[in-house]
Amino acid sequence: MMLRVIKLGGSLLTAEALPACLAAVARLPGCTIVVPGGGAFAEQVRIQQVLHGFDDVAAHRMALLAMQQMALVMHGLQPDFSLLFSVAGFSPSLGAAIWSPSAAELDNAGIPASWDITSDSLAAWLAGRLEADQLLLVKSAVVANDATLPELQAHGIIDAGFLGFAERLACPINVLNHRDFIAA
Repeated sequence: MMLRVIKLGGSLLTAEALPACLAAVARLPGCTIVVPGGGAFAEQVRIQQVLHGFDDVAAHRMALLAMQQMALVMHGLQPDFSLLFSVAGFSPSLGAAIWSPSAAELDNAGIPASWDITSDSLAAWLAGRLEADQLLLVKSAVVANDATLPELQAHGIIDAGFLGFAERLACPINVLNHRDFIAA
């Protein structure tokens, strides 16, 4: 059975594309695990860290809470999807699920607390951990069809830590604009 991990950027909520992206996920055969971006919730963490100067460990944990909030938003929009709270809870029989990452699980996996590692990198980590057949990163940003991962990283479309996680993957990785994902 095909297993894919699809990261849906938090900015898709602001772009009003999130419901259509979730509907596109629902149409896919096989098993799909959606990794939510943190969106506006994570942006508030960034702002508050600048204002109050708390450390990256606190910011990392708060950003994970932002991803958990987005997971709840996505589940509210697509209640037929399961919520996956840990990798241990994964089963291919889930069909479509939304991952709500836990700080304890990521700490145990040795994931550093850094803004260099966002939901992009966490999606790559999850794809490797689950031995996914495909990783898709769906963005609100314009993504050139021929852009390489290093180019996308240089333009800030994928996070600074992504390449380190991606190089360990055996599956294809695609980064695309939400309009291309919805139309596929």
